[in-house]
Amino acid sequence: MIVKSLFLTIFITSAVNAGITDKQFSADAVITIPGEPKTTSKLYVGNNVVRTEVQTPNGLIVDIVYPLKGKLIKLNPQLKQYIEIPIEKQTESLQTKTNPCYKLQNANCTQLGEESINGQKTQKWQIVTQQQGRNTRTLHWVDIKRQLAVREFFADGSMAEMVLEKNETVNKRKAEKWVRTLSRPDGSTVQSFQWYDPQLKISIREELPGGFVRELKNIKTGLQNSALFKIPENYNAMKPVKNMNQTNQLKR
Repeated sequence: MIVKSLFLTIFITSAVNAGITDKQFSADAVITIPGEPKTTSKLYVGNNVVRTEVQTPNGLIVDIVYPLKGKLIKLNPQLKQYIEIPIEKQTESLQTKTNPCYKLQNANCTQLGEESINGQKTQKWQIVTQQQGRNTRTLHWVDIKRQLAVREFFADGSMAEMVLEKNETVNKRKAEKWVRTLSRPDGSTVQSFQWYDPQLKISIREELPGGFVRELKNIKTGLQNSALFKIPENYNAMKPVKNMNQTNQLKR
């Protein structure tokens, strides 16, 4: 259950990033975990807003995220209730979005220059984070066009490299297939695969070690109904909360 929640969070993060562009679409977010039934959630990406619908054992839960306003609205259709939660604001400026710290918390990013990696123009970044009271430094070469980390060096001595393998159609979308190889200090390697959609500017499928897959299916581009991102008139507001833990009462 924790793994599914993590996968869904990554999907939502990608959708939020797409939501602050001019690309509007809807899709099914499908998570495949070996030995478990597939999980499907619904995504609606509007203009600077994203709606997700997740079916839980206690019923449907709907989240509406306004990244530029720093606002999350959780709807409970069963109880006809909603609650508004403040979240960290994002900015739509290109300068901020090309900074890796745009997606990280408690990190300091410094651009060290620009380099060409496997024919891709990249920005070289040093990221400093704190782990167990110590500063940890990593190096990342980020593709300027796609905002994908095509080369990374980590504190434990491992390194990862992403290579564009070919263009192909996946889930009825034209995409770029990227192969990511993680090399560990002991000489072992692990590969994963990612399909990047140039039109939507996000990855629409990822295959991870162990048979884990997350992907967007039934993608339909176009303007989304504005009603999807509004609170229904017959919903009652719950008291404001200071942290996400208090939102559990929405699931009852």
